[in-house]
Amino acid sequence: MKTKSSAKKRFKITGTGKIKRKHAFKSHILTKKSKKRKLKLTHSTLVDKADVHSIKTQLRLK
Repeated sequence: MKTKSSAKKRFKITGTGKIKRKHAFKSHILTKKSKKRKLKLTHSTLVDKADVHSIKTQLRLK
């Protein structure tokens, strides 16, 4: 079975098997957002535990 193209573009697997993602809302209309907020949106984060199963299914890992 093929992986979901949208999922493989958006998520990466870390060395320990966790799923990494980027934050949304950093592409446009940045003038009204504070410097602190934009800085926090720049960094990557891990996917929430509740969503891990569905993303692994889309990536055909389980």
